[in-house]
Amino acid sequence: MLNNWFGAYRAHIRHLDYGGGNGLLAQLLQGAQWNSKSYDPFPSNDIQLVDLGTFNLITAFEVFEHVPDPHVMMENISRLLDGPQAVVFFSTGISDGLIKDHERLNWWYASPRNGHIGIHTSKSLKVLAQRHNMNFGSMGSSFHVYFRQFPPWADKLTKL
Repeated sequence: MLNNWFGAYRAHIRHLDYGGGNGLLAQLLQGAQWNSKSYDPFPSNDIQLVDLGTFNLITAFEVFEHVPDPHVMMENISRLLDGPQAVVFFSTGISDGLIKDHERLNWWYASPRNGHIGIHTSKSLKVLAQRHNMNFGSMGSSFHVYFRQFPPWADKLTKL
């Protein structure tokens, strides 16, 4: 998906996959000639956040719902952004309309044993963006974007 949408601009993109686990996404993008790195704050590793540099595209796929303090995560991500024309493209399920008072929860995304410790709504993601001086856009119930200004290479996100 990233290569299809932004591959033509890969020479201008410095990408970080935040919460990238074993680094597979960054490896695949590197194989497609991207300048891509992976960082995961949870496993024991020798990578320090301050040593990573800055990026104009940060992805965080299925990360937000695993983070105990989303504001700390956003502070970290904000430090990694390279100026106002940087984009955070991420995925997390949103619970809008799926959790109801006095009804049994029947949403697979919030089921036990999946490791999700935080559940978001579109409002919570928007508030998180605002508190970190960003704008929020959503492409349905799974894919979302934080930005200050869209760079020309990311216009595809404004049309989804």
